[in-house]
Amino acid sequence: MMAKVQTWWFILKICFSERLVYRGDFALGTLMRFLPIVTQIFLWGAIFATLSEATGTDTIRNFTYHDMIAYYLFVFLGRAFSSMPGLASGIAREIREGTIKKFLIQPIDMLGFLLLNRLAHKLVYYGVAALPFAFMFWLCRDYFPPVPEITTILAFVASLIMSFLLGFFLEAALGMVGFWFLEVSSLFFVYMLFNFFCSGHMFPLDFLPSPWVEIVRAMPLQFLAYYPAAIWLGKVQGAELVQGLLVQLAWVLFFIMLCRVMWSRGVKRYSGFGG
Repeated sequence: MMAKVQTWWFILKICFSERLVYRGDFALGTLMRFLPIVTQIFLWGAIFATLSEATGTDTIRNFTYHDMIAYYLFVFLGRAFSSMPGLASGIAREIREGTIKKFLIQPIDMLGFLLLNRLAHKLVYYGVAALPFAFMFWLCRDYFPPVPEITTILAFVASLIMSFLLGFFLEAALGMVGFWFLEVSSLFFVYMLFNFFCSGHMFPLDFLPSPWVEIVRAMPLQFLAYYPAAIWLGKVQGAELVQGLLVQLAWVLFFIMLCRVMWSRGVKRYSGFGG
């Protein structure tokens, strides 16, 4: 057991070192991701100003302008945890090109290796982005509601951690569809569209009319961005908060088991062509 832990720790350190090789490029790419926040601030400012002039109200479905800016900042934070760029397409490409066979002949679990690789990526990302995040949140401090209670903060952190796991195993499952289909890029494109809309990244899910809001909230995608932000802003509380966290945990466990089943069955039909 101890030897196995040491092996995975060594793999994590290697993945971490790999991410630091091109740290200049990584830092520039990280900083550029903050530009859409400025766009959103001006965009929603114009929307609420127009709404106020036209109707005399300054709220949309119980969201004020300040709520929207705070919401978008927390969604941006949540997406930084849950987004897994290139994971699904990378797995599908390795299956198609045959390079995935290295995980069949070496005593290394593919899902465990990729999970550590993504963990290293997030550690480097937040190491680089911590200062810009802190600066952006400080600049926008007037948009935020008072700091919530410690239980709400702990629930927020737990939801962020589960959003990372959910995002990883959901995309890993999509990538392993490549065991059954040669070309899956169209599937990834459809998923990205649904993800952008149903995760709450475009706007709060509260804006959707019934029955669409109920349908979208029944999906796991809301936990990738919307739900952590809603927790901090106090949009979900009490029993509803506990129930939501349990549902999020259930989705994480579901996709972990789904990935294991897909891997087990996929390698049995894998032909090992290419690479």
